[in-house]
Amino acid sequence: MKKYLFVPFVSLVLACGTSNSSKVEVAEEAQIPASFDLSNLDSSVSPCDNFYQYAIGGWLKANPVPSTESRWASFNVVIESNNDKLKAILEEFSTSQFDKGSMEQKLGDFYTSVMDSVQAEELKLSPLQSVMEQVDGIENKEQLIKLSAEFRTLGISSLFGVYVGQDDKQSDQYITHIYQSGLGLPDQAYYVKEDEKSIEIQQAYIKHISKMFELANMENSEGLAQKVYAIEKGLAEISMTRVERRDPDKTYNKMTIDELIQLSKNIDWNNYIRSVGLQNVDELIVSQPKFIAGLDKMMITIPISDWKIYYKWSILNAYASSLSSDFVNQHFDFYSKTLSGTKEMKPRWKRALAKVDGNIGQLLGKAFVARHFPEESKKDVARMVENLRTVFRERINGLAWMSEETKVKALQKLESFNKKIGYPDKWRDYAPLNIVADNAVQNIMNASKFNFEYMINKLGKPVDKDEWFMTPQTVNAYYSSSQNEIVFPAGILQPPFYDANADDAINYGGIGAVIGHEFTHGFDDQGSKFDHEGNLKNWWTESDRTQFDGRAENVVNQFNSFEPLEGLFVNGKLTLGENIADLGGATLAYHALEKELESKGKPEPIDGFNYKQRFFFGWAQVWHMNMTEEELRKRIATDSHSPGEYRVIGPLANMPEFADAFGCNPGDPMVNADSIKAVIW
Repeated sequence: MKKYLFVPFVSLVLACGTSNSSKVEVAEEAQIPASFDLSNLDSSVSPCDNFYQYAIGGWLKANPVPSTESRWASFNVVIESNNDKLKAILEEFSTSQFDKGSMEQKLGDFYTSVMDSVQAEELKLSPLQSVMEQVDGIENKEQLIKLSAEFRTLGISSLFGVYVGQDDKQSDQYITHIYQSGLGLPDQAYYVKEDEKSIEIQQAYIKHISKMFELANMENSEGLAQKVYAIEKGLAEISMTRVERRDPDKTYNKMTIDELIQLSKNIDWNNYIRSVGLQNVDELIVSQPKFIAGLDKMMITIPISDWKIYYKWSILNAYASSLSSDFVNQHFDFYSKTLSGTKEMKPRWKRALAKVDGNIGQLLGKAFVARHFPEESKKDVARMVENLRTVFRERINGLAWMSEETKVKALQKLESFNKKIGYPDKWRDYAPLNIVADNAVQNIMNASKFNFEYMINKLGKPVDKDEWFMTPQTVNAYYSSSQNEIVFPAGILQPPFYDANADDAINYGGIGAVIGHEFTHGFDDQGSKFDHEGNLKNWWTESDRTQFDGRAENVVNQFNSFEPLEGLFVNGKLTLGENIADLGGATLAYHALEKELESKGKPEPIDGFNYKQRFFFGWAQVWHMNMTEEELRKRIATDSHSPGEYRVIGPLANMPEFADAFGCNPGDPMVNADSIKAVIW
């Protein structure tokens, strides 16, 4: 889940009686705390009409999307701050001498290699010559599948993917997973839709492929591009949709190697498994059997020559952003300009930093937390986590719609939640990874192989409960259903998400709601299907599950009604898990704040706002953002999160606590009628 933040403060005069709106006045003498900016407020809008516009309308007007971005939010501000810190680290490491094999040498040389634009222009396509020649040498399906395995180790998308991860029904064991892959557009829906916008993107994509082939000096580039697109469209047509993939029951399909071979006889699975470096694979989980069966048919109907063209495109597409400027510019023109509306490319140092972070991010994170993470923050956030857990426990016990039998199981799961804050207790050993200062593409290939081998070597070993799936510098947080854990990296534990100098209301509206969000993910439409040990196992009574599903469907219907652009609606089913987590997160955090203040005492209003109102400003500032129309359209199609505006007004319109704080009345836009009010956790 991604977060964005802002905080305003003014004095408020609440409407009384039968008025359907609240009026807001700004006190001229108000002293604004350092962590708040009064100009972010739009007092021309009533908080009871549209709290998002009221709370951050001023910020939205003052912060258009920069030319190098496709969206802009407080989230980006934190990333910019982190980037400056990470840049300083990398520049220090890249301009000083360190022992070969040291953390400093690997980070510094990786950064140096990507920053070297002169060498990139000289090398052009030559760093990919060897793997392109491997494609030329393909003569049969067996070689095709074997090279697909090699592609996977190099980070090249092709045909299908493989990884080693926990078994959803035996979470104490690792197992091999096979899943659908192979598309160059963001989602399978891009290939199958026939509206005007979709057709424009499809045509632009074909043109982009053609231009890339032309840059690679391949003849008949337009014809080759058509062949690539035809293959990808075929893959898209047999792919599961994003909504379907959200159901863990549908994606859990365990089978033996022999059963997989029976499903797809034209794919040499034993050859593939050996080629990726896996051994002793008796069983696998095939996430999308329909895709694998469909791919098997495509292996018969599509000639080897066409597959070879597709493979060459996969190579170019994977490494284009690391080649000479002509490839880099063309890649940017389609993926950033056309798909996301970004006008200008980021400066080279930011792109180089992203390459380092994306390939050896935990090594970079080790250097980051050594310099920039105060232990006091870790302790305070850990305390808040336990406060949220206490409130969640009380709310589960008080649920009128849930039976005692199911409550026992829900509480067992809640008590089993593990929390991780800041950074890992142990760091990955990067000693085997070779990094040089004069070959960016080779460094990326080496890192891809290193990371892939690290992952597949888990097979047959005990599950590592200490592993982190996010780097410490990441401005984000997550819940893992298989580990039953919530994780808050150091990157998000800083202003404006968390501020040690801010009042409790702001911190609970910010990082508190983030904590509540991740807790609630364990009980959303997906997480609720996993038990306290992280196993995909039903722990609900039939009637309670029916109750939950009905309440979840209410959330789906609410968000389906949101229309960010004319004719473009939020997908309530795709975003259901995040919307449930937002509603639960805000609710839990609000009541955790109330509990915190029971012992401390209620604070005096600040600039005319009481602590209840300040809490909701803290929530609104998490999600403020501007984005281009192109980015918005892409996210509606692909993102499991609703746009920022609806992450604010959607949950709050269901919360009587919000209506009480701002004096909103039944019938106001920010007050859902009792008949449709969503109440789950």
